[in-house]
Amino acid sequence: MRKILITGGAGFVGRRFCRRFLEAGDHVVCVDPVAPDTGGIDPASNGWPMFDPRDFSNFHFVKQDCRQWFKQHADSDFDYVLHLAAMVGGRAMIENKPLAVADDRAIDAEYWQWAERVHPKKTVCFSSSAAYPINFQKDGDYRLLTEDMIRFDGDLGMPDMTYGWAKLTCEYLARLAYEKHGLKSVCYRPFSGYGEDQDDSYPFPSICKRAMANVGNPVLTVWGTGDQMRDFIHIEDCVDGVLTTMDRIDDGDALNLSTGIYTSFKQFARIAAEECGYFPEVQGLSDKPAGVFARGGDTSKQAACGFQYRISFRDGIRGALTWLRERGGQGH
Repeated sequence: MRKILITGGAGFVGRRFCRRFLEAGDHVVCVDPVAPDTGGIDPASNGWPMFDPRDFSNFHFVKQDCRQWFKQHADSDFDYVLHLAAMVGGRAMIENKPLAVADDRAIDAEYWQWAERVHPKKTVCFSSSAAYPINFQKDGDYRLLTEDMIRFDGDLGMPDMTYGWAKLTCEYLARLAYEKHGLKSVCYRPFSGYGEDQDDSYPFPSICKRAMANVGNPVLTVWGTGDQMRDFIHIEDCVDGVLTTMDRIDDGDALNLSTGIYTSFKQFARIAAEECGYFPEVQGLSDKPAGVFARGGDTSKQAACGFQYRISFRDGIRGALTWLRERGGQGH
C-alpha cells in the first residue's frame, strides 16, 4: 500500500485522483479547506458527485488549509504528494480576483519548505497552460505550445495574469528543489480539463447546462466572441496521463496534458446543442471575459513519454449531458 498526500484533493481534479488511488488500495490523505469559489466539495456533506470516498477505509480527509497542515505535520513516509492546492476558479476569478489568485505563491512556498524538511519520495506538481507566454496565443499569431517555450535560463515571456505567474514560480521552485536538495518532482501543464462534475464557474458545465436549458431556441450564447479556442482534454485522460508518466521525470521538468486540437467555444456550443437535438445559431457575448484567443498544447513530448488522450471532445460532451440529465440537470 502506497501512502499518498493530495493537497486540494476535494477539488474537481483532486477528487478524480483520490478515486483512482483509493481504488488501487493506496492510503490517501486529502487536505483541503474547501475554500469558496474553488470548486472544492466537503465529503462530509454528502460524499462527492461521482463517488463517496467515505466508503473507503483507506481515505483520510482533513478540512484544513494545507499551509497550516504543513506546519503541524512532518510525515516522512509519503510515496507521492500530488500538490493541487491553489486558489483557482474559472476565467472570472482569474480576471476579477488577481490578488486572491496571487495567494498561490504563498501556498507553493509553504509546500516546498515542508518538502525540504520531510523529503517525500516524489512530488507531482500541477502547473497550468496559463504559464505559457500569451504572445504565442494571439488572434492571427498562435501556435501549439511546446514545453520548451518556457525557459528559465532565457526570456520567459508574459504568462496569463497572476495565475500564470504563480504557476511559473512553482515550476521554478520545483527545479531548485531538485538541484539544491535532490527532491524528485514532475510539473504538469494541463490545458482545458473538463468533466461531468466540474464547478459551474468553468465554461464546460455552464455551456452544457445552457444547451440543455435552451433546447429548441434559435440562439445559444457563449462568453466572449465565441471564436476564442481552447484545447479541451477530459479529466480522466489527464489522470491517465499523470499516472502513465509521473515516474518518467524527476528533475522538476514540465509536461503538457493536452490533445493538440483547437476547438472554439462556438464549436463547443454547437456540438452540445446537436447532442441535445437542435441546431441554434451560436452568438458571443462580448462583454464577458474571454482570455487569450487560442491556447492548445503540443503532444509530442507526451507521446514520447507513453501517453496519448483517448476521449474525443464530442464523446466527453455526450457523457456529461447524460450524467447531468440523470441528475436533473444539476452537477452537484
